Amino acid sequence: MFIDILQTAARKRTTRSFSSTLAHLGAVGLFSLAILDSLPFPTFGGPDILTAILAARHRNPWYEYAAVATLGSVIGAFITFRLARKAGLGYLTSHFKSGSTQAMLRVFDKWGTGALAISTAVPFPTPTSLFFAAAGATGYSTRKYLFVVGLCRAVRYTSIAYLARHYGSHFTRIIRHPVQYWGWFLLIALVIAGLAVAGIMVNKRVEIASNAR
Repeated sequence: MFIDILQTAARKRTTRSFSSTLAHLGAVGLFSLAILDSLPFPTFGGPDILTAILAARHRNPWYEYAAVATLGSVIGAFITFRLARKAGLGYLTSHFKSGSTQAMLRVFDKWGTGALAISTAVPFPTPTSLFFAAAGATGYSTRKYLFVVGLCRAVRYTSIAYLARHYGSHFTRIIRHPVQYWGWFLLIALVIAGLAVAGIMVNKRVEIASNAR
């Protein structure tokens, strides 16, 4: 157990160093990291942190970083989705037999869009790529998938970039050290998740109204 803790800490230090390197690349680095974050690679909230850092520097408009992070994340999410669609559910269940993986698959099977939306919107390191893979493997609608992921990521990164632009290093510290500022972080996560879910509900009602005509 102690060795696992040391290995996790080492991976986090490596990710921070990698994020610092990408910060010098600006929007290009953010775009690359956002793609990786939506693939099965652990970035430990790297795009959130990097978006906040870049937006707080005021070198470019904050919405530019929000747009770049969203685009990169959607591209990575679509790659994961398509690979899982080709592999199929049988491949996932046979090659990923860990308890946590099976639990995530059951959560997606039960909650579907809700699980996808929350994991995509909340700025907290979660195995979101597994939900992306589950969506692809279970035949989830591609159009609906792109809408949910795109909307939730847009709300997430827009909120982070906007708050970082206006509150600077104070907000960046919350994103980088969520455990130390868990109260504020939880509030921010709930607000972002609420906005994302509200957007999905509005779109659903519009679709129902359109189909009723």
